[in-house]
Amino acid sequence: MRTVNIEEYGEPEVLKIKNIPKPTIRSGDILVRIKATAVTAADSRIRGARFPKGFGFLAKLVFGITKPRIKILGSTYSGIVEQVGKNVSQFHVGDEVCGMTGVQMGTYAEYIRISKYKSIAFKPNGVSHEDAAGLLFGGTAALYFVRDKLGVKKGETVVINGASGAVGTNAIQLAKYYGAKVTGVTSSKNSTLVERLGAEDIIDYAKQDLVSAGKKFDVVLDTVGNISPQAAKTLLTKKGRAGLMVGTLWEGMVARGQVMTGTATEKKEDIEFLLELTEQGKIKVVIDKIYELDDIVAAHRYTDSGSKVGNVIVRM
Repeated sequence: MRTVNIEEYGEPEVLKIKNIPKPTIRSGDILVRIKATAVTAADSRIRGARFPKGFGFLAKLVFGITKPRIKILGSTYSGIVEQVGKNVSQFHVGDEVCGMTGVQMGTYAEYIRISKYKSIAFKPNGVSHEDAAGLLFGGTAALYFVRDKLGVKKGETVVINGASGAVGTNAIQLAKYYGAKVTGVTSSKNSTLVERLGAEDIIDYAKQDLVSAGKKFDVVLDTVGNISPQAAKTLLTKKGRAGLMVGTLWEGMVARGQVMTGTATEKKEDIEFLLELTEQGKIKVVIDKIYELDDIVAAHRYTDSGSKVGNVIVRM
């Protein structure tokens, strides 16, 4: 099978397409033929060893000190079950499924062996493979913060910093789903998209600084990593709370009370919930560009550029 391998940290050109044997499944496994995956911000950071300040050594303990321990990146997939182990009863050949692989990665490949089923769900007929692959990374992160961590409620005011990204585009729609009034922080070129997704107010970060604007919100969600815990507190109402999704190790340590950090979970029930909302038209998956596997370097280069809106998809 064709895969994208990484042998060293660096620029997108370190990614190389290789042919390796198709995985052999065991009695409790399934083999999925991947139809689409996403190039996420996490993939880009791992490839370039660009980890948040303070997390570099810890991250390299997981992913490799001097070179990547994991040779195939990619953490989301959507595809078709091709083989089923003799002890597997919940999946059958031909089932359309999608899921996440967490730190094990491995979805930049034509096939993947799945042994654990806590982060896999059946893909609805009304959701394309491209939309399913694009939904999961940003969708699960947004759901974790909007619903679970910050508990957004009807009538609350929510500001989302980085509203046009993979997480931000989902966070807008989920906050609206739970009845909030949303302000999106984005560039002027993306303001129309952000409004279409449900933001009622726009702050153009090139013209107005969010922190110095003097506005207060019930909920602040920073998906970018340029709002400190101290600055976040100045944006909050008396009972407000903030979620900082990208921050330094020190910021994570000092975040207390109204300011929260955390790592999103990848649970089957959350994936199923997001897929249901997407099939019902309550969430629109924003896809910026779709690349073929041969163009994986270009896909990473575009993701690195900072111009990405929503998701970048790689089709197998």
